[in-house]
Amino acid sequence: MRSDRLDALRGLAMVWMTAFHLSFDLSYFGLWPQDFYNDPRWTLQRSCIVSLFLLCAGAGQALALHRGQRRQAFSRRWLQIAGCALLVSLGSWWMFPGSFIYFGVLHGMAVMLLLLRLGAARWRGSDALWWLLGAAALALAWLGPSIVRSHVSLDVLNRPWLNWLGLISRKPVTEDYVPLLPWLGMMLWGFAGMRWLLRHRPQWLGGPLPTGARALAVLGRWSLSYYMLHQPVMIGLLSALVWLKVG
Repeated sequence: MRSDRLDALRGLAMVWMTAFHLSFDLSYFGLWPQDFYNDPRWTLQRSCIVSLFLLCAGAGQALALHRGQRRQAFSRRWLQIAGCALLVSLGSWWMFPGSFIYFGVLHGMAVMLLLLRLGAARWRGSDALWWLLGAAALALAWLGPSIVRSHVSLDVLNRPWLNWLGLISRKPVTEDYVPLLPWLGMMLWGFAGMRWLLRHRPQWLGGPLPTGARALAVLGRWSLSYYMLHQPVMIGLLSALVWLKVG
């Protein structure tokens, strides 16, 4: 269920993510100190990268359903994503025991994909619903802090076993946090956008890719494998560099 153009867009997100993570790793090893938690130059980039990933994921689901993807194929891919999310939690706990990733982008994507497929199975009508649901997810996340602060009993939503919903008044201490709200909204918009393209502009999805974009498409097809391998490789190389420098 591939689209070269969608794969190329996903590949572009992977390249951007790699540059971001390399910068983070350089800062972590003290080679290029940066404030990745508060500096808008970095926090905004992170938001854009996650948004692009989730837009692609939503678009991919619309394309898969349009082409008749079987439930078994979806289940197999979902299990791969969920398994990788568990590995990310274990790896981050080893590196950052006080701020390990318990609901990052892969965790969020696994839950969002289930919700999207369940919704798509029940609603096959107008695309307007998907755009509206996406907007509602964004609006709820924006209103969440004031709602939680105004009702003491809702502070329970800030606790780790519920903050994955995204209705929080304070951000949890974790290296990656991608809750359902607002990020489900981006996946829904990707889903709605691809449905619109398939109905009204299918020719935009075809045709040969420019030479430079072909490599991005290949990378986009192997996005999960690349995602799981790129950080261990970069961290290993930088660790060796620091060790040689100190030695």
